[in-house]
Amino acid sequence: MSTSLLRSAPAFATAPEGARSIDELLAGARARLVRLGPHETYRAVGRGAVLVDIRPAAQRAEHGEIPGAVVIERNVLEWRLDPRSDARLSFTRYDLEVIVTCQEGYTSSLAAAALHDLGLLRATDLDGGFKAWQAAGLPTI
Repeated sequence: MSTSLLRSAPAFATAPEGARSIDELLAGARARLVRLGPHETYRAVGRGAVLVDIRPAAQRAEHGEIPGAVVIERNVLEWRLDPRSDARLSFTRYDLEVIVTCQEGYTSSLAAAALHDLGLLRATDLDGGFKAWQAAGLPTI
């Protein structure tokens, strides 16, 4: 998108009825989750939870990865984890304990809420994302 197009848009257009801001969407998503900190996530993975890294390849290359995390980029997450999808991964099931991570813990909250919508009610996210995991001194590669 060109810079001139961005500048020509009105700063505050009237939102259509029912529209919610990203802050409202994020708050709504997080209200549905029991978010886990880095050490809680580490323990959950140790007991069998699946940690899913939804970051794009460029972000993983730049910042690193969490050993053992399953990489499912955000644009295909629902297809890979919906137990009814023809594109599902073999391990997915409705009672799957899945913890989603992104770089800082914003997109992962929205993604985990989307998994709730699919019926994966044990889905949540890593509060603070990869950045918090790394700051906690947990293993990275």
